[in-house]
Amino acid sequence: MEVAVVSGLSGAGRSTAAKCLEDLGWFVVDNLPPELIATMVELGAQARGVITKVAVVMDVRSRAFTDDLASVIKDLDARGYKPRVLFLEATDAVLVRRFEAVRRGHPMQGDGRLADGITAERALLAPLREEADLVLETSSLSVHDLRAKIEDAFGSEASTQTRVTVLSFGYKYGLPMDADLVMDVRFLPNPFWIPELRDHTGLDGEVRNYVLSQEGAEEFLDRYHQLLGLIGAGYKREGKRYLTLAVGCTGGKHRSVAISEELATRLSDEDGMAVKVVHRDLGRE
Repeated sequence: MEVAVVSGLSGAGRSTAAKCLEDLGWFVVDNLPPELIATMVELGAQARGVITKVAVVMDVRSRAFTDDLASVIKDLDARGYKPRVLFLEATDAVLVRRFEAVRRGHPMQGDGRLADGITAERALLAPLREEADLVLETSSLSVHDLRAKIEDAFGSEASTQTRVTVLSFGYKYGLPMDADLVMDVRFLPNPFWIPELRDHTGLDGEVRNYVLSQEGAEEFLDRYHQLLGLIGAGYKREGKRYLTLAVGCTGGKHRSVAISEELATRLSDEDGMAVKVVHRDLGRE
């Protein structure tokens, strides 16, 4: 069981950190009282492998925050869970600007000024910051930069992969609603008009060889594969981890199936990509 405690100054990026950890496969609990953290971790440990990573997001809404949390962290460490503490902070000027942008008050502001609440929170959390395993200063970080740093610290190789679904479909059944990119392969001759190929599908060797041997097929695959390398790298920089690539022909039986299988094979050789193939309309004719 991996355990992480996420804390820091209000407005420094805790919500972004929580969402990122969820995307990395962590079970995230927000604003859990410190005295319940050990119970949550024990429940996760009893889940028989269903939950293997628990992250608890803490803020100053829990009173007696620092003393309770310090004792809980020591208790977890004694139980062998070795929790990692992530602390997020930013400069006062940046925090003020962020609060003003969303028009919300600081949780420790009370009847005072926004700056007073930030100062009080910084003083309260100072002991926790000193004990943190990782301190991230987010003043100059974009959302994507912050996600990248959290992925480096808490992500595994599998969790940071771009998950690509290559989806074949037939235009006569409609475009896939969830497609990020659509590739039209109707420019290739249709095996449907070859009597000995009509009843076969793009999964069969005869159809596959026919489709891939057509003029322009290999060049199209080479260039599109190269283009997807650029797009995939950009998606990764932007924090997008899921890509659905739709490949369409008339009926979704021959050309789109063969091209999807070939493209998926090529993409599977790329580092940082987990690829699966789905043939939406295969069998509908």
